[in-house]
Amino acid sequence: MARTFVRFWLPAMAWTCVVLLASTDTFSAQNTGSILEAVMTALFGRIAPHTFEVMHFLVRKSAHLTEYAILSLVWFRAWRGGRPGFQWRWGMLGVAVALTVAITDEVHQSFVPSRTGDMRDVLLDLSGALFAQLVLWLLISRRNNLRSEI
Repeated sequence: MARTFVRFWLPAMAWTCVVLLASTDTFSAQNTGSILEAVMTALFGRIAPHTFEVMHFLVRKSAHLTEYAILSLVWFRAWRGGRPGFQWRWGMLGVAVALTVAITDEVHQSFVPSRTGDMRDVLLDLSGALFAQLVLWLLISRRNNLRSEI
């Protein structure tokens, strides 16, 4: 029982904490902007302010998609446990947890002075979670089809 918790549930809970930590002031646009600007300047040299603003926006929105895709997948893995295959129930439970965290995240951000709560970000987060489940379903289905052909 403890081994199952540590192997399947603890990673999902830990990633949920990472996602919620990202909604704090520490990860606000003002704080991440200077870090991204330093990295981009080191890689590409001087960048026009408008170009940087666009890149900063795209990086932040890509982070939403990625972190919630991962969140959905780790919760899928927790619900699945050690069982093989794909069941939509596990996938939708992963999506449901991701959606709940996304809503909680945006509500929390609305109370943080350096952040804003935006329901469009919830839709972006939900898109990442759903996309991850679709890709996972396709990969597992393809693997199962290849095994049955052998």
